[in-house]
Amino acid sequence: MARATTKIDLLASANGQFDKMWKLIESMSEGQQTATFADEMATAGKEAHWGRDKNLRDVLVHLYEWHQLLLDWVRANTNGEHKPFLPEPYNWKTYPTMNVEFWKKHQNTPLEEAKAKLRESHKEVMALIEQFSNDELFAKGVLAWTGTSPLGAYCVSATASHYDWAMKKIKLHIKTSKK
Repeated sequence: MARATTKIDLLASANGQFDKMWKLIESMSEGQQTATFADEMATAGKEAHWGRDKNLRDVLVHLYEWHQLLLDWVRANTNGEHKPFLPEPYNWKTYPTMNVEFWKKHQNTPLEEAKAKLRESHKEVMALIEQFSNDELFAKGVLAWTGTSPLGAYCVSATASHYDWAMKKIKLHIKTSKK
């Protein structure tokens, strides 16, 4: 699916990929859903997340926390509080460390709670997107606080693109758990 460039496409791709991800999760046995990822997943790619996430819960809470980043950032800036997308002390070079902090924060979060949190945060993000016009989401420079990227690009990254990322991990888990 091509990256969304309109509000209509953003809503469709975000909801569509979210639904695909849930269907994939629901296709898993309870054992697969609660299992620790196979050791080979830690080296499936060069990115840090391959070694960080140990189970489905870790993937789901990661998505949830990135929804929270988007929601907090948009709410603050639309209320006149200038706030960067990534919280202090993180930046785009150090955000993997922030992701590890999210991972640590949720090590005692049960899978069912992670699922519920993600379902709710997805609804909140979709409601947030609905509040903005197509131009506010995708025309450059309309919202000064988004910097050089339009708000819609952040929304795509926190939804459809992130759900694609999660599905790749989940599919590999399904494949490696059947060995």
